[in-house]
Amino acid sequence: MDRDMFTELLASVEEMDAIVKGKAKPSREHHFPEPEVKDIREKTGLSQTRFATLIGVSKRTLENWEQGRRHPTGPAKALLRILEADPEHAVRALHG
Repeated sequence: MDRDMFTELLASVEEMDAIVKGKAKPSREHHFPEPEVKDIREKTGLSQTRFATLIGVSKRTLENWEQGRRHPTGPAKALLRILEADPEHAVRALHG
């Protein structure tokens, strides 16, 4: 690694450290809205029970998501985004 690249990398790490410690503000932030789970489920035309089974969660978890008491994370959130983008093909793919 050449000296210029190292200096740039070090400055970046120092900036990150200042942001984490609250001494500086990030230059930009990205906010991603929570998926509207009920709207996504309704696009598929499935009941809560069938939709929960399709995506591999309990009906109670799905109810909590739909009522805003909890929010999907990780792979569940990604799967919901796929279902939102193309419900017909996503459901077909998940049914096998």
